[in-house]
Amino acid sequence: MLHDLKTDEAGRIRSLYSYEILDTEEEQPFEHVVSLIQQILSVPICAVSFVDRYRQWFKAKRGLDVCETARDISFCTHAIQHENAFIVENAAEHPIFKNNPLVTGEPGIRSYLGIPLKTPDGYNLGSLCAIDTKPRAFTGYEIGIMQKFANVVMDELQLRQIASRDPLTGCLTRRAWSEEANRERVKAVRYQRPLALALLDIDHFKVINDTHGHPAGDRVIQALTETLKTALRECDVIGRYGGEEFVVLMPETTAAEAAQACERARLAFADLLIKIETSVVVSATVSVGYCSLTGDESISDLICLADQALYQAKVSGRNKTNSSGQMQKAS
Repeated sequence: MLHDLKTDEAGRIRSLYSYEILDTEEEQPFEHVVSLIQQILSVPICAVSFVDRYRQWFKAKRGLDVCETARDISFCTHAIQHENAFIVENAAEHPIFKNNPLVTGEPGIRSYLGIPLKTPDGYNLGSLCAIDTKPRAFTGYEIGIMQKFANVVMDELQLRQIASRDPLTGCLTRRAWSEEANRERVKAVRYQRPLALALLDIDHFKVINDTHGHPAGDRVIQALTETLKTALRECDVIGRYGGEEFVVLMPETTAAEAAQACERARLAFADLLIKIETSVVVSATVSVGYCSLTGDESISDLICLADQALYQAKVSGRNKTNSSGQMQKAS
């Protein structure tokens, strides 16, 4: 039986989050798209909209004063259920939308054209939409123009994702991780929520490279990546910090919870037998240092604290998880 992507909301949300586009700053490629749509279609309102679990969020917009609206009143929620263009010619007379607060109140939507923003694997992340405050029948030419612009948006998302990912591991690059970590830190400080950060470094990595060659070292790095993705949560932000060193930001995580998560990853990696060639299997360990947000520390501050803890884990024998305040012995 074929997998129905329209009903796979969990998969769609995972795909959306993998692009790490939500709550990001303005970016010129997306701004150019909405400017051109407004000019070419002569509409007062247009947007690049992504549909999250409970909201639609606008990456770029014209004619709107808000950055997001509730999902349950959004037109784009309906657009992502379609393969092609979703059109409402007169919302005031439409059975679904006539009582919608976006129709009866501001911004007074009357007509809507939404093109699903479809990923290569078939998930609709949101829509590129053109909106008018008067009834309107969009032409085939206008629909075609919007589809071309939707393709531009998805091409830009793909390029953006490639640039933010480490090619060996698929983890965030150091720069992309820092941007995401800073966004999470702002939310944690604003809402006084727990946050933890960990640094991990593969022990005796040079020996692995010198003994088995750099392809073996690459395979060990990939094995640690796979372990982290399995041992940690989907919401944890994993980045390749440099060489054999990784950094993990753990939202909604206390120091005690971070200790458990780090130990879980450390032990799982130590138990691995990593196949390098048909007859070559190696094992490796990782040292971990972690800390938690206690006030308004910056991400740089947290990295320094975790790095100090990591150093202590290394000098005390390696294959240990160490907090910025207390050592935990390896099992």
